[in-house]
Amino acid sequence: MTNVDLSKYKNSLSKKHQIKRFIWSIVWLLFVRPIPRSIGNKWKLFLLRLFGAKIHKTAYVYSSVTIYTPWNLEMKEYSCLAPEVDCYNVDKVIIGSNSTVSQKSYLCTASHDITKNDSPLITAPIIIKDQAWIGADVFIGMGVTVGEGAVVGARSAVFKNIEPWSIVGGNPAKFIKKRVINE
Repeated sequence: MTNVDLSKYKNSLSKKHQIKRFIWSIVWLLFVRPIPRSIGNKWKLFLLRLFGAKIHKTAYVYSSVTIYTPWNLEMKEYSCLAPEVDCYNVDKVIIGSNSTVSQKSYLCTASHDITKNDSPLITAPIIIKDQAWIGADVFIGMGVTVGEGAVVGARSAVFKNIEPWSIVGGNPAKFIKKRVINE
């Protein structure tokens, strides 16, 4: 086995960031995770705002959600992060009005530059526009914008922007058809 020089690998996130993240993780674990999902939304939103999130009072966040950095989260009116969503928001995540990220989905704003020897951290925001629906167990990759009214089918993996009012699915997600609202 060869020896690897770990001294050249450095966490690119500041100590201040790491400390804030640690405190946030403890607060969420102790003061939110134990709350039953049917109660306590105002408390959850208060704590998220306390840590810098921009969240409308009608947004809903389930207690089982994991949010990496609340200061990089923005949720508009009637938006929802459903049970067991993993919001790995090293960069911004913006969720538009009347949009839902369904259970067990993964929003991933970071990766590593594999073209460099030390594979440094790279980030890009995720934007989910108004009236979009992210189905259950969906992966949304860094830098993706999900257009207004778009629907991403369950278990899809999204690596490219989704056009407004389209329905996509699969791995990688591909266009299925246009979404039409019958009133």
